[in-house]
Amino acid sequence: MNKSTVILLGLFFLCLYSCGKNNTTSNEQNEEEVLLSALEKFNTAFAEGDVVTLSSMITDKYLHTNATSKAIQKEDWLNYLQKREVEIASGLTETLNYEMDEVALTFYDDAALVTARIKTEVKKNDSVSAYRYRVTHLWIKENEEWKRAGFHDTGID
Repeated sequence: MNKSTVILLGLFFLCLYSCGKNNTTSNEQNEEEVLLSALEKFNTAFAEGDVVTLSSMITDKYLHTNATSKAIQKEDWLNYLQKREVEIASGLTETLNYEMDEVALTFYDDAALVTARIKTEVKKNDSVSAYRYRVTHLWIKENEEWKRAGFHDTGID
């Protein structure tokens, strides 16, 4: 092989490597945007008490854990959401603010770990309460859609 051929092959492989890296970065950025969009849709549905949307966005083996109760599975969480939906529809409960910030995403093939802080204000029985939580979510990609598989929160000051 002459020197020109070696240089051309080197440039060719460098280009392939660079293009592949940029494509991977582009794919990761796209997945991040898709998951962030799913998180926004999920949070809006929760704030509004939209059980149909929430049900469609969790896995069959969903596990929900928070600081005030033991872990519950999908059916129990949906039962809680249905009671909450009735309270929201009747005006007994109103979400005044529901904000997620400090979001960090870590991808593992078709899974993602999401950590964040949630700030919320809820009006119930004419009393307003503010809450702050640290949360961890596990999201799984099923049939090309991100679904929440697990959740845990802890109250913070």
